[in-house]
Amino acid sequence: MNKIKFLKNKEKTKCKYIKKRKLKKTRKNNIVKFNISKYSMLRKGKKRKNKNEQKNYKKILNIVFNLIGLLLFLVSYYFYYLSLEKCFKGEDICSKKFAWIKLKLIQLIISVIIILALLILIIYNILSRLHLFHFIFAFISFYKFSHSSYFHDHGAFNLIGLFVLIFLGLLFFFILNIIFALFKNKYKYKFISIIILLFLYNAQTNPTNCDDWPKGLNNTYLENDKNKYGCQIVFPKKCHYKIISYTQDLSLLSHTSCSNKKKNARKRILNFAKSPYIRKNTTKFGFPLTNNEEGQKDGRDDIILKMYTKRNLIDMDYPIPPGLPKPEYIVDFSRDPLGELIIDLNYNVSLSLERKKLEYNSNPYSENIIVLYIDSVSRKNAIRKLKKTIKFFEKFISYKGGSNQKYPNENFHSFQFFKYHSFRGYTAENCLKLFYGNDQRYTRDFVKITRYLKQNGYVTSYASDVCEKDNARSHHNLTKDQLYDHQLLLCDPNVINYNSIIKRCLYGKMNTYHLYEYTNQFWRKYKNNRKFSLISVNDGHEGTLEVVKYTDEIIYNFLNSLFNDNLLKGTSIFLVSDHGSGIPSVYYLYDFFKIEIRLPMLFIIINDRKNIDYNQQYFNIHENQQIFITAYDIYNTISNIIHGDNYVNIENKTNIHDTPKSPNGTSLFEKINAKERKPNKYHEMENNICV
Repeated sequence: MNKIKFLKNKEKTKCKYIKKRKLKKTRKNNIVKFNISKYSMLRKGKKRKNKNEQKNYKKILNIVFNLIGLLLFLVSYYFYYLSLEKCFKGEDICSKKFAWIKLKLIQLIISVIIILALLILIIYNILSRLHLFHFIFAFISFYKFSHSSYFHDHGAFNLIGLFVLIFLGLLFFFILNIIFALFKNKYKYKFISIIILLFLYNAQTNPTNCDDWPKGLNNTYLENDKNKYGCQIVFPKKCHYKIISYTQDLSLLSHTSCSNKKKNARKRILNFAKSPYIRKNTTKFGFPLTNNEEGQKDGRDDIILKMYTKRNLIDMDYPIPPGLPKPEYIVDFSRDPLGELIIDLNYNVSLSLERKKLEYNSNPYSENIIVLYIDSVSRKNAIRKLKKTIKFFEKFISYKGGSNQKYPNENFHSFQFFKYHSFRGYTAENCLKLFYGNDQRYTRDFVKITRYLKQNGYVTSYASDVCEKDNARSHHNLTKDQLYDHQLLLCDPNVINYNSIIKRCLYGKMNTYHLYEYTNQFWRKYKNNRKFSLISVNDGHEGTLEVVKYTDEIIYNFLNSLFNDNLLKGTSIFLVSDHGSGIPSVYYLYDFFKIEIRLPMLFIIINDRKNIDYNQQYFNIHENQQIFITAYDIYNTISNIIHGDNYVNIENKTNIHDTPKSPNGTSLFEKINAKERKPNKYHEMENNICV
């Protein structure tokens, strides 16, 4: 019994002990748990604090990075602006200063590097995607400042350079990314890289050969026999325009149509006008004639003419004030609120009779002359883009007028000049030779070929899409004899697309259309007079080489209309440029571009009413098609046409500024000695491509 009691008591104490131990353990465990949970709560609190601190830190970093990004965007804008500032300030002399060009190029490259770096940071999400707005804004603002009349119309050089550099930078960036991805063994990147390599291989093979580059009109070719023709042209090896040509046709890609008129055209003219004759409710604006002494003052031509236009706009809703001539350029908003351009050339009876009397002083080779001048078009690009116009010239290569009842007594002959060289890659230096026969650019009192035209009974007209009376842009005191009898300059404030890489439109039609319409009226109203017409357009003056093709139909319709209406009797036609494609673009990377800049287009139709000696003079001009010639020779050829056989008796005058025969050139009707024709004898010529 006692033993049993003892055992029970022992078990009880043991149970109590176990319970106490368990209680202690549970207490201890609870304390530990509590301590652990407390510690974890402390750790979580610290983590939260760290996360909040990190978030705040990241926010601060993002703000700092984005502010730096914004600052860098502003710096890129500033450097782009610097690359434009003072460009061609009134004179096209900047390209003579290599240091100046180098500085502008460095500024443009810095601007591009900053923009590319920021764009890559946006791609990698280091900078906010909102900065894409700045990137887009940069392109919009650069386009606005660079494609139109800002910075004396040469801003587009920088814009195209900017696009090319950014494109190359992004291409390099993506290729590097693909190369890095290849090392990571990602099949999709391998597939993409193989496609790119195949495309690049394809781009460098057959599609880019230049087999057709020497080809001219009617399956004729550039002859490179150095012993016979002297100047031997280096042919380009690859012609990459065959691949990327249409990808640069922004007019087509953007569906640009001239039928979409500008909505604020009237408001823009009202803001432009400073004339006492203009009222707030004016709906018909008459632009003053520009062929007067106002444009002959010293100073920048465009500034003088624009100020003159501003101060002399006429309200055509009322009778024209006494003493003011009737405007030939009228913009009417009464029928169409978006504007309608009315061109009405004033026929001058007394001028017609006065010039008729002077016709007896000479017997020219051609009674009429048309010069179709398009800035920045190479011989080959004319064939590529002006297809209908070239066909018009092509059909007269072996044409006899007797086969056409409209021209029974006349002969039309087309000629093409494969080795016509420019002097420089910009307009002024070339056009001084072309229309003045002169190379002394900074000498005053030039005499233009218009003086000799008037002396021989020609009525003259000039139409240009730039508000400057002279495409040589000499800006000097010019004599009264140099004024054209009829002149249309687009000094309208709605003309802002001088360098545009898309169609240049004005009141529902291309700028060029209005110039040809003006000349068409001139040709018909003075059909019984000797006539000279110069049409100067700049549709080739842009880097894509595409815009000029939209003028093809206009030029062809003009020429074909005159031909079909029997208005080309005794008419010689010059389709000419100052230099080839000279604006930097993606093509600047390739040798064909650098060759074509020195070979502008020159196609001539001679219609002479049998005044020319066919055996000798036509043989000469035919042979000269393959010989090195310059703008001096074109000047002398026009003078030869004006003076006829009397041209050979003209002596070179001692006054170099007043000569109908340039001592530096030869008429294309005369025999040119190919071996004596060496480009290095012209001190003003740079980078000729004769070997």
